[in-house]
Amino acid sequence: MSWRGDNTTTKGASSVSTTPVFDQDTSNDIVAFPKGFLFGSATSSYQVEGAAHEDGRGMTVWDTFCYQGGHVLNNDTGDVACDHYHLFERDVQLMKQLGLQGYRFSIAWTRILPSGYYNKEQGVNQAGIDFYNRLIDTLIEHNIDPWITLFHWDLPQQLEDDVGGWLDPSGIVVDAFANYSRICFEAFGDRVQHWITLNEPWTVAVHGYNDGIKAPGRNSNGATETYIVAHNQLLAHAKAATIFKQEFSKTQGGFIGISNSADYRYPLDPNSPDDIQAAERAMLFQFGWFMDPVIFGDYPDVMRQRLGSRLPVFTPEQQEQLQGSCDFLGINTYSSALTTKPKKEPEWGGYWADMFVTTQNDPSWKKNSMGWAIVPDATRELLLWIRERYGNPLLYITENGTAEDDHDVETAQHDEIRRSFFEGHLRACAEAIDAGVRLAGYFAWSLMDNFEWEYGYQRRFGICYVDFETQVRTPKSSALWYSETIATNGGNIARKRQ
Repeated sequence: MSWRGDNTTTKGASSVSTTPVFDQDTSNDIVAFPKGFLFGSATSSYQVEGAAHEDGRGMTVWDTFCYQGGHVLNNDTGDVACDHYHLFERDVQLMKQLGLQGYRFSIAWTRILPSGYYNKEQGVNQAGIDFYNRLIDTLIEHNIDPWITLFHWDLPQQLEDDVGGWLDPSGIVVDAFANYSRICFEAFGDRVQHWITLNEPWTVAVHGYNDGIKAPGRNSNGATETYIVAHNQLLAHAKAATIFKQEFSKTQGGFIGISNSADYRYPLDPNSPDDIQAAERAMLFQFGWFMDPVIFGDYPDVMRQRLGSRLPVFTPEQQEQLQGSCDFLGINTYSSALTTKPKKEPEWGGYWADMFVTTQNDPSWKKNSMGWAIVPDATRELLLWIRERYGNPLLYITENGTAEDDHDVETAQHDEIRRSFFEGHLRACAEAIDAGVRLAGYFAWSLMDNFEWEYGYQRRFGICYVDFETQVRTPKSSALWYSETIATNGGNIARKRQ
């Protein structure tokens, strides 16, 4: 079967090299990333596309969450967002002007399958296929590598209504995601070489089902629902990755992975065994929760010990599918914290009680407009920790960025804090590579200001300023600095602090 439209032309993948050579010269004081290191930026469908009710797109849980009111600042929605659906050609031109080598974007599941399901009666929404074909072809024409994320939180509302979405006990949601993934592999895999199944399944599980601050907004039974949701997402990843490897990668080439939340945790007292264990436990409850299964085939031991029977169990067949399902690992990292063991077990239940840690910031750490600490060195420590625990896998930083108070175009053109953020984190990346970490690329979050989930349009992560009334994009000073970084392969970053 083929889902390509008759009016499209098959084109080869971008010529941008994505296989770095890890033998760069580290003898001088200027950063030089490995040859082939990929510099890009990222967005997601609900946050930028708009056109929420056009060309057959179906409803998502985020549409519903926004329309219910009271969940999002100013009751903002993603109905228009950055209107990327109509303005993508302009946006690709902007990427080209900045010298971006890769663009990571997500496909809206309901543009391809409006109900979330595939069957002969409902079929595939060709208008959605056509849109992503146009976007992919335009990227390749401008020598920008397209990286596709299959799921970035916008679950089809019909699946939520019919089977409870990611809580589904029957496996229908897992099969639906697998069928959707197969359609995408077949439609776009002749030109797309890098696939990410899920973006931050941790965020969906914890913020969507424990805290209730993101769609679908559940918070009544986090002690069990959170882990069921995570389990089903992992099974969906494994099934999609198996389809890719068995049916497509041999003929199309390409690589598949997953992008997980990963913020490094320092022990509050580096000499305290309890605090050292608390920091490790915090990282295993966040990153290890989703990473251990795809590397080792099961959840971290500390989670089994803390949760007992509340933590779902993989069958031997599922473990076999999970292990080796990733050709690379995507890292989404933004902040850090100091971690200590609480003095007593909490009197409430849920994910945070299960983790059993207390966190705080170092007073010297600066904070961004999200209230998150800015700790560039933590990125180096995180990458080193991943190398040690998981056997030095191939890594990409698929999201890293900061929200700052640049609410007018003049301020945005002098965003020194964001520029400094990127410089510090890229320096940390280079230091990790020097230490042997196989980090092959970096995607700044995000290409442009967009719909920032429960914060609506009041938090701006973009390297390009967006006037949401006129839809004019203006590169911020951080974007111009990042462009220079790409052009010089990091040559504008001092390796050692002066």
